[in-house]
Amino acid sequence: MRIKNFLVLFSFMAVAVLAGTGCADYDTRLTNPKTTYLGGGADVISRGKASTLADANSYWDGDGAPGAPSVVINLTEQTASFYKGGKLVGVSAISSGREGHETPTGNYRIIDKDLTHASNLYGDYVDAQGVVVKANVAVKVDPIPPGAKFRGASMPYFMHFAPGVGMHQGFLPGVPDSHGCIRMPEHMAKIYFANVQKGTPVQVIR
Repeated sequence: MRIKNFLVLFSFMAVAVLAGTGCADYDTRLTNPKTTYLGGGADVISRGKASTLADANSYWDGDGAPGAPSVVINLTEQTASFYKGGKLVGVSAISSGREGHETPTGNYRIIDKDLTHASNLYGDYVDAQGVVVKANVAVKVDPIPPGAKFRGASMPYFMHFAPGVGMHQGFLPGVPDSHGCIRMPEHMAKIYFANVQKGTPVQVIR
């Protein structure tokens, strides 16, 4: 039993170490429904349940609340707290930048919003018909095949607040996992997107 538990834990750690992605989910392990994660104890859980567990504490009570909006992102707690008029009205689970690509701390403001934003760094190389020639590429690292073009990975509900960094819908594995962006579950990204505006303060702390 000890050996079995050790193998499960080792497998999870290997996935966690190797499955670091950027703002986009360009690592196929994060888009593969067969990928598993470690839940409570030594229980191995599915990708869908992992995302649900990571988002267990998200909530929103801000509809109709008065006051100017602001967001505080806590990298240690992996949360993005939403305030209106200084009153906490919502909290979203997040996945921030992984080691080597940490989300920058500091005081920022929303620069712009883009409902259908696509990455200009990570995605796929596709042919003229849109068929993927090479998947999960980084344009600064992977040379483009002859005749192909780059198609950036989708980052819906993008809320840009720092150079190359924003909040957006994305997969939450329960740990910091991006190249700097703040990934949020879809339903929370939609709410935050609807309630922030250009100039909304965003504070990133540890």
